[in-house]
Amino acid sequence: MEKLKFAIIGCGRISYKHVEAILNNNEEAVLVATCDIVKEKAEEKRQQYISEATGKSNVTVYTDYKEMLEKEEIDVITIATESGFHPEIAMYCMNKKKNVIVEKPMALSTKDADAMIKCAKDNDVKLCVSHQNRFNAPIQKLRKAMDEGRFGRLVNGTARILWNRNMGYYTQAPWRGTWKQDGGTLMNQCIHNIDLLQWMMGGEIDTVYAQCNTFLRDIEAEDFGAIIIKFKNGAIGMIEGSACVYPKNLEETLSVFGENGTVCIGGLAVNKIEAWRFADGKDNEESILKAQEGDPDTVYGFGHTPLFKDVIDSIHENRQPLVNGEEGKKGMSIILAAYKSRLTGMPVKFPMGDFSTMEMVNVDKLKK
Repeated sequence: MEKLKFAIIGCGRISYKHVEAILNNNEEAVLVATCDIVKEKAEEKRQQYISEATGKSNVTVYTDYKEMLEKEEIDVITIATESGFHPEIAMYCMNKKKNVIVEKPMALSTKDADAMIKCAKDNDVKLCVSHQNRFNAPIQKLRKAMDEGRFGRLVNGTARILWNRNMGYYTQAPWRGTWKQDGGTLMNQCIHNIDLLQWMMGGEIDTVYAQCNTFLRDIEAEDFGAIIIKFKNGAIGMIEGSACVYPKNLEETLSVFGENGTVCIGGLAVNKIEAWRFADGKDNEESILKAQEGDPDTVYGFGHTPLFKDVIDSIHENRQPLVNGEEGKKGMSIILAAYKSRLTGMPVKFPMGDFSTMEMVNVDKLKK
């Protein structure tokens, strides 16, 4: 089978994981182009790939993704630009009949997310949102237990993201923490765990209520946020997200509690089982240990490689990827509802309708 040809648009902080994922799927994927408005960044990712690829590699560097699409034969585009540019770039690529993997969040408005989903359907291409932590072995084991009904009635779930992002992080890339291109801690740092929480707890939202503020960082958006979710199945979700933890990252944990089960998954990137207790007694120590993963080098974890593999398989099998556009919209929508709740001071009922981070530009009056 001929390898799928990949190209990367946006060669900043996270893009090395895209290169790594293509390399790790080398029997079915090959990188043919990198693109960034800063040519040196695109060249750096080209060199990363060439230095580790088996055999001779021909990777072309571009600073204009539209030119790249005209000149290169490409099957899959991966997008790792500033968040605010995701919809425009993704839809341009999909309208050129390219499959797309887009970093989180897929968009900063529900309207743009819906447009991306429709664009993928209209062009019969795959759209995947990079929520790679869904592929962590402990998370997959938890999802299997959920699907088997082992928890009984769900009571509550919690997502805690207690991290440190100092001002150097924001000044290094001035788009971070802005309403136009990013959002705050909830949208940038917390969205992966929020996605996992809603995926485990049933997904269907009744109401979202939030308290957020900008305490320590000189940014437009929040550096701390707390969210309470009422799911339609009656369960309660609680989210605690911070960029203000002193002096470094403390934890990222996902916990689920039901009448017959308790699970807590932690580690550097929700990759270690910290508690696994079920009334049915089905699990032995060996089965739990098999689902453990050692800590990765960064909070990005190990999930990009299997996520890319799932997209490759979805193309060959003509099915939807696990984290398609509809799935990618869910966690993002919870965060947008939290922002709306911050503005109104009231719970937000689902479906919430159109909302965008740009509606938060006048939120300065709520700070401090």
